[in-house]
Amino acid sequence: MTKFILVSGGVLSGIGKGVIGEVYVLNDGGEVDLDLGNYERYLNVTLARDNNITTGKVYSQVIEKERKGDYLGKTVQIVPHVTNAIQDWIERVSKIPVDETGEEPDVCIVELGGTVGDIESAPFIEAMRQFQFRVGPDNFALIHVSLIPDMHGEQKTKPTQATVRDLRGLGLLPDIAVQPETKRKISMFCHVGQDQVIGVHDMKSVYHVPLLLESQGIINVLQKKLNLVDLKIPPQMVEKGADLHRRWQQITTGHERLFETVNIVLVGKYTALKDSYMSVTKSLEHSAVRCGRKLVLDWVESSDLEPEMQTQDPRKYHDAHRLLVTANGILVPGGFGVRGTEGMMIAIKWAREQKIPFLGICLGFQLAVVEWARNVLDIKDATSTEFFPETPSPVVIYMPEISKTHLGGTMRLGLRPTIFDEDSASWSKIRKLYGGNEVIWERHRHRYEVGPPYVDRLVKSGLHFIGKDEKGERMQVLELKDHPYFIALQAHPEFCTRPINPSPPFLGFVAASSSPQVLEEQLESQLKTFVPPHPKAAMSMPQVMANGIVVEGASTHE
Repeated sequence: MTKFILVSGGVLSGIGKGVIGEVYVLNDGGEVDLDLGNYERYLNVTLARDNNITTGKVYSQVIEKERKGDYLGKTVQIVPHVTNAIQDWIERVSKIPVDETGEEPDVCIVELGGTVGDIESAPFIEAMRQFQFRVGPDNFALIHVSLIPDMHGEQKTKPTQATVRDLRGLGLLPDIAVQPETKRKISMFCHVGQDQVIGVHDMKSVYHVPLLLESQGIINVLQKKLNLVDLKIPPQMVEKGADLHRRWQQITTGHERLFETVNIVLVGKYTALKDSYMSVTKSLEHSAVRCGRKLVLDWVESSDLEPEMQTQDPRKYHDAHRLLVTANGILVPGGFGVRGTEGMMIAIKWAREQKIPFLGICLGFQLAVVEWARNVLDIKDATSTEFFPETPSPVVIYMPEISKTHLGGTMRLGLRPTIFDEDSASWSKIRKLYGGNEVIWERHRHRYEVGPPYVDRLVKSGLHFIGKDEKGERMQVLELKDHPYFIALQAHPEFCTRPINPSPPFLGFVAASSSPQVLEEQLESQLKTFVPPHPKAAMSMPQVMANGIVVEGASTHE
């Protein structure tokens, strides 16, 4: 029987459970909350769109069942029809394998979004109240995450007492309360044992939190509550877990002892809301730790680099350029719309001409192509049809198969293969970072591509599109030969980074920004040790590849 751990929130949404920011893309193309990215990164699992349960999805399912006559004409109600649909969904998804073993999970974590008392979450809370009886008390545990505000040096427990009281009134009793240190009062007034109150104070790094939880006995509490000691775990899985624990401790210990820094500038459109780039910043953090460097990340609003800003706000203009020219590496991430794109291309041009390590992601990839067309091929009006639909020089175009009327969920989404050119094996840095494999897999989210009529001119001028789609028609990876590190990808490799398995393009970027020696060390290491973060079943491609060879089950790592 699967064990279920429900995580609820009180006082403030997002405390320890998630934050508001980017759209996170899964292997199957699901566009979800970035919370699922946190779960994938920390647990090293691969999730699907059905792991994200929303009110809209549930109501849609219930309405469809009603239209089919599944309810035999009964009046459809929140209880029992919606609450049953939620419970059935959780049970079904909990049995889906999420890692390389292909086995049904032993434990399923269910995050209850928002805070207790929100009107939006009421059907879900009632569903979970019923669910605890469906699966039985030995198979259900509730962890309540709450904030203890500090008022003039005194920690106040009343908000947590109130939210636990609300939770109990709704039929759910916490088995563990996670919050800062005030164990005795929380235990007394919230009806939980002192050993079940876990204090999570601010840490130097978020990667210390799992070890902090372990040191306070959370594993023992869960083992007792869920009878986890009775689970039959194969020896190889026990060893795998022990190895993960050792490596995690090494990461946290090493992170504290980093003294050499690497200065990265992120030139983006949404820097006012830094969580928009959550996966990008995590990729940089993971890579910096692997390279033995302390990450210093500076944020530059791309519009501040544009000439107009010199008269509108000279201080912003000069501050932005100062950060740009002093950076060890320049990163241009994804985005939509024309605003700030000229500033991004100013940054790209600087990185290309001054031999500064550069990484472009999605829009950054497309703008690297436009910048090259303008300043190397001398096509002065080169641009993207996203910015100017009637442009005479559409170097980047709208993909013909993508809908122009329905924008929601219609992009090119999910895990897709990229095939490297044969001659790239002898010189490409990015290919070495992927272990030298001919086929790599990354997640995509875009509507635009490099215009096919311009590809030959771009390649002949020195812009090497070394990675293409499985048909060899769509440009997906570019790299410059005579540059320390100038690489851009149409995909979003940041969605597949892991603390102990950093995203290859980001790892190479941070390494090159650190020093040529560090880059060389990481290239050699990746050739020997790189393992894709995806299950092998997700990387199967039984079709004709770009070179005309039929490959059954081709993957990134044989």
